[in-house]
Amino acid sequence: MVNVQTVLGPVPAQELGRTLIHEHILIGWYGWQDDSTVAFDRAAAIARAAEQMAELRSLGISTLVDPCPIDLGRDVELLAEVSRRSGLNIVCATGLYHEEMGLPSYFRLREVEELTEIFCRELQEGVGRTGIRPGIIKCATGPHEVGPHEEKVLRAAARAHLATGVPILTHTSGGRLGPEQLDILLAEGVQPSSVLIGHCCANANLSYHLELLQRGCAIGIDQIGLEFLMPDQVRLAITASLCQLGWAQRLFVSQDHVSCYPGRFIKLPPEIMVALAKRTYTYLLTDWLPRLQQEFQVPASTVETLLVDNPRRLFEQAQANAQGRPPSGAAGRGAEGEARP
Repeated sequence: MVNVQTVLGPVPAQELGRTLIHEHILIGWYGWQDDSTVAFDRAAAIARAAEQMAELRSLGISTLVDPCPIDLGRDVELLAEVSRRSGLNIVCATGLYHEEMGLPSYFRLREVEELTEIFCRELQEGVGRTGIRPGIIKCATGPHEVGPHEEKVLRAAARAHLATGVPILTHTSGGRLGPEQLDILLAEGVQPSSVLIGHCCANANLSYHLELLQRGCAIGIDQIGLEFLMPDQVRLAITASLCQLGWAQRLFVSQDHVSCYPGRFIKLPPEIMVALAKRTYTYLLTDWLPRLQQEFQVPASTVETLLVDNPRRLFEQAQANAQGRPPSGAAGRGAEGEARP
């Protein structure tokens, strides 16, 4: 039996239920802690997020994956408290963000072996002294090319996966560079079925999605509702087309929503601010998926594949793929902590 690490402990993959694979409770842009002119009401943030997660649970969601990396304000104890209050399973992440908006100098100075050690230790022993173990590995690239520090993170993510059996979930900027990310991960020995290339729905080119799917990885239609990046009508058409072409078992749907941004909010155009203010965690369930079924005739059984079967399969296949395989260039432990040669 494959267990998935949540912030409150392991849960059998078979019991994950309906899962949102890419949502966030809290995102803090690096450096917000050093702004002495703002105060963060942590208790209020927990209360608000717990209420939102309870609402998701009332609509049938059992698990939420929060792939917030180390350098974007990750607070695993906050996630644990939200999980306790709401009853929702929450999976947190290890890993790092991309060079343009993350990857502070401390981590840029680390070599691949050091990053691998950091990721593996968190996955095996927990984040700091919390004992809370991540259940997924996050890596990211910017919009134009894979930077040298991003490549180090991708290689470290691959090696940490091979050591632990934890799947890899990526951020792509603007739905670009997914094939380049996959090239690096596969060069390190990762099997493509252990990988979910994220934010592919920011790219309207169906051939981009098919290229990735034909190589064996999963892709994320996971910024649903962010219409200033891509109209949801396009996301619906892409999803329906890929389902009709037989790729439903490799698709993941989610919203990339955020409950709380501590510090000063990033200044955005007024129309984007209005759109963000209207966003909810429930939009996918109450609006987008019903449209997928009613307007595009995608059956309810396929929706269950997207929400239930695919997340379970990702965790199961990742552990099976890495079974008995040490990471390249570093000794590691298995998913349940057993030593590997």
